[in-house]
Amino acid sequence: MNESAIFAPYKKSIMISVDGLTVAFGGTTLFKDISFVINDKDRIALMGKNGAGKSTLLKIIAGAQAPSSGKISAPKDAVIAYLPQHLMADDNRTVFEEAAQAFAGIFEMQKEIDALNHEMATRTDYESESYYDLIDQVSTLSEKFYAIDEINYDAEVEKILLGLGFQREDFNRPTAEFSGGWRMRIELAKILLKKPDLILLDEPTNHMDIESIQWLEEFLINSAKAVILISHDRAFVDNITTRTIEVTMGRIYDYKVNYSLYLTLRQERRDQQLKQFEEQRKMIADNEDFIERFKGTYSKTNQVQSRVKMLEKLTIVEIDEEDNSALRLKFPPSPRSGNYPVILDGMSKSYDDHVVFKNASLTIQRGERVAFVGKNGEGKSTLVKGLMGEIDYQGTLTLGHNTMMGYFAQNQASLLDEETTVFQTIDDVAKGDIRSKIKDILGAFMFGGDNITKKVKVLSGGERTRLAMIKLLLEPVNLLILDEPTNHLDMKTKDILKSALLDFDGTLILVSHDRDFLSGLVTKVFEFGNKQVKEHLGDINSFLQKKKMDNLRELERNKQK
Repeated sequence: MNESAIFAPYKKSIMISVDGLTVAFGGTTLFKDISFVINDKDRIALMGKNGAGKSTLLKIIAGAQAPSSGKISAPKDAVIAYLPQHLMADDNRTVFEEAAQAFAGIFEMQKEIDALNHEMATRTDYESESYYDLIDQVSTLSEKFYAIDEINYDAEVEKILLGLGFQREDFNRPTAEFSGGWRMRIELAKILLKKPDLILLDEPTNHMDIESIQWLEEFLINSAKAVILISHDRAFVDNITTRTIEVTMGRIYDYKVNYSLYLTLRQERRDQQLKQFEEQRKMIADNEDFIERFKGTYSKTNQVQSRVKMLEKLTIVEIDEEDNSALRLKFPPSPRSGNYPVILDGMSKSYDDHVVFKNASLTIQRGERVAFVGKNGEGKSTLVKGLMGEIDYQGTLTLGHNTMMGYFAQNQASLLDEETTVFQTIDDVAKGDIRSKIKDILGAFMFGGDNITKKVKVLSGGERTRLAMIKLLLEPVNLLILDEPTNHLDMKTKDILKSALLDFDGTLILVSHDRDFLSGLVTKVFEFGNKQVKEHLGDINSFLQKKKMDNLRELERNKQK
């Protein structure tokens, strides 16, 4: 694909076709002969259980992986941009310079035109064939270049980076100073700046705060062309997508609805399959009984043979795989704590000249469920580390009588014993009746079959996160602190965790950007921002509604200046 095509003028309609794709490896067929069309302005959620082939399908559409058979058909000047779950090698550019690489094609085009014009000005063989070829090159390239809308490139880069949560002081910092999640945002910024015809996103919100996710939602809804995304953030998926493609048992189902409606339609489809399966099973049994009774009867020979042939040719009704991982987990009963497990008075934390927050005061009552929210870097995890006694701080922390804390940190996975197996890790902490259900619990968190005998050291980061979460679920505590617990959990597993937390009879502190997960789970929100911690009564939805109203008032104040 010509790099300059990235900046081709806007096309009224782009249609990309997925034709007869099959992927098979190691004797296993991931999917077979699947086809669908991606239209301009389609916003598609790609759904299916882990291992169904969602990420593989995205890679094939992006051109990053070849199918066993089939093809992707797209106009030659169509631009497909792909954001995988993990990317970006180290380089020496700053954040701003790396994001501005989105416009590298334009700058190269301009340099090429300047070089060709200089060559034309210095040559004198005006009648030669090569000179006419030079004129054609300049003409063709200039036509493309001047068809591009005039853009203030620096302003565009700044707008996108700020929207994705970067501060202006970050712009000149080397990308190497940033974590993987922030580097992912830089790559996302480059993709959005290119304004491609099709954006492919694989778990884009895993490392983003609520405000950045909301900004990305609005950008994709209002400014993007076609979008296909894989995400475990249900609210994000529902707000953006208008079409859902489910990958299951090697085939696809295409629904022209968002995720929530798709769940309803999928259940209706499966109910219909079950009904057809039962009817067919009865029909087969009746015919087999007829064949068995009359197979030696001369007068029934033709009927028997007809029914035998009919059964041989019969296509058996298949029931789509059901994810049976919806095991109901319960925390052990919580030992009773004092009335106020956490009282914090005037906590401040600084690193050298950098003030994270100051004079933070909060009181959490026994049984309360609270959320810590705010942009990344505003001190949510820092305050939690203060509660856990992992860092020094100014101010006073009082833990209530008999407070027993359980803590899930973002790096919890790295604290597991690498030499134990998956099963041993859980067996070591399980007590009582729950020990008989360890395999079921592991299966619910996607550790089925032989996976339970794997050693922790061979697990991926996501697998370690899930294992650390199971371990925490089984330990008796009365103050549970979870720091971004859902980053590597799929929707089904998040539902299991959320259900367990709703039944948890202790006190809960959740640091999370996942609105759907927080919805109905917390009753108070502490907002971190501008070096302060503010208390908001009410659930996450009322907090977000209030924030939007605040932003609107702020907009009106700016207009009056």
